[in-house]
Amino acid sequence: MSTNNIYISKEDYNLLNHLLLRLSTKIDTVFRLRGELSRAIVLDESEVPDEAIGLGSHVETEDLETGEREAYTLTLPAQSDFDQGRLSILTPIGAGLLGYEEGDEIEWPTPGGIRRIRVLSVSRQSSL
Repeated sequence: MSTNNIYISKEDYNLLNHLLLRLSTKIDTVFRLRGELSRAIVLDESEVPDEAIGLGSHVETEDLETGEREAYTLTLPAQSDFDQGRLSILTPIGAGLLGYEEGDEIEWPTPGGIRRIRVLSVSRQSSL
């Protein structure tokens, strides 16, 4: 996994902590997302870098093994719709992208194995 700093807004931090309180730590993605939140640099919304991925951000990625490019909007579980490109924060890739910025490379475990991903672009919007 990447050791880069990750930046998230106080609003995203609070929303996600509230969501995670209701979920089991035995779920791998929940456990990993809690770990990411514990190391995140939490900032006021106006201080979060424009390139940092948060809830509501539109993100374009490239798989460094296959070259496949994908685009997502990171959402809370209730707003997710994979067919519409809305990716839940509780999916392995959704949790892995939180707080990273354009140009960052991430290694993150998924059910299919470790994925290596580069963040190509981020269009940051305020939290959902």
